Amino acid sequence: MEPRFNKVRCWQVSELNNYLKELLNSNPFLNNLWIKGEISNLKKPGSGHLFFTVKDQGSSIKAVMFKSRAGSLLVPLKNGMEVLLRASLSIYERDGIYQLYVEEVQPLGIGDLHKTFELLKEKLLKEGLFDTDRKKPLPKLPLRIGLVTSLTGAVIQDMLRIFRERLPKANIIVSPAAVQGPEAPEAIVKGIKLLNRHGQVDLIVLARGGGSLEELWAFNTEIVAREISSSKIPVISAVGHETDFTIADLVADLRAPTPTAAAVIAVPDYREEFNKLNNLLDKATGRLSTLMEVEWDKLKNIKDLTVLGKPEKLFAMHLSELSQVFEKAETLAKVYLEGKSNKLYFLTEKIDGLSPLKVLRRGYAICQDHKKTIITSVNEVEVNQAFEVRLKDGYLDCLVQGVKVVND
Repeated sequence: MEPRFNKVRCWQVSELNNYLKELLNSNPFLNNLWIKGEISNLKKPGSGHLFFTVKDQGSSIKAVMFKSRAGSLLVPLKNGMEVLLRASLSIYERDGIYQLYVEEVQPLGIGDLHKTFELLKEKLLKEGLFDTDRKKPLPKLPLRIGLVTSLTGAVIQDMLRIFRERLPKANIIVSPAAVQGPEAPEAIVKGIKLLNRHGQVDLIVLARGGGSLEELWAFNTEIVAREISSSKIPVISAVGHETDFTIADLVADLRAPTPTAAAVIAVPDYREEFNKLNNLLDKATGRLSTLMEVEWDKLKNIKDLTVLGKPEKLFAMHLSELSQVFEKAETLAKVYLEGKSNKLYFLTEKIDGLSPLKVLRRGYAICQDHKKTIITSVNEVEVNQAFEVRLKDGYLDCLVQGVKVVND
């Protein structure tokens, strides 16, 4: 008979461990756990990684925090420390044991909490997350407001009531989030992210009622502080009572002493704004009336001016000046023309003195051939050639009968 195990799927140990690892890693619940417990068996090898056990009264689990995360610890871990861990659960394949892979550690002792608060505050201060020049201005009239808070309790009801009373037209988009406990930091971060991506809001209000330092601790975590700082939408932090102060208050664009005060700060009271508009309208009406009276008085004064009754007086002085200009121009023109006339006379006399007609009057004549070319020499004519003689009072048609040369 064939052995039974030949028909059974046989797993190798590494295959089983790898399958279990993939099974755990695919479970979203196990990828972001918040676990409360006590640190024990803490080991700090030269690699910089931290290995320890997290335990309570009834059980324990191994944990590792790699160097990249351990370097950001604000308070050094030590045995016996009560902590709150954010981690994922997986299997270390080589040894086949499941363990926590720690991302963040928050001490739970009151003294440790205060120390952690001061260390984180100093760290973010040095990075400039509290600088006033990073603060975004709040919109004067936000018509869509994102509210990150718990759906239970009096805080949300009080804020919604104030929003309705002060600005009924405002739309309130609530992104519900736990505001206390281990899951609160991630829930708050998720709420802010969702409003930035899909809320299309003008303003975000982060709100929670009062409580102890432990109860408000979610608002003192680094992930919440950095999410507020990276928000593209202005954020009002309204956490606790007026005496409570959190890291979120320091990073936010504005800190409100209470959630109800945040609602008052966030939106204007439409009744007050309506009264302001009415006052401005009354002032504008009064100012316009005063200006109209002043301008009307000016018109009346202009109407009463003598010059409007006799407008020719307005031009009398200018007409006199224009008459003087005309007279002066006329005189200058006469002088100019006389000078030109005299010059023309002298030129005419001079031209007349040079005129050939004047020479002809003294008994001289001008001989021209048939081409009207002046004949100046006997060599330019031939016997029987016709030519014309110009005298002072007419012309003679002549014929050459002979040529005589006169020697000087």
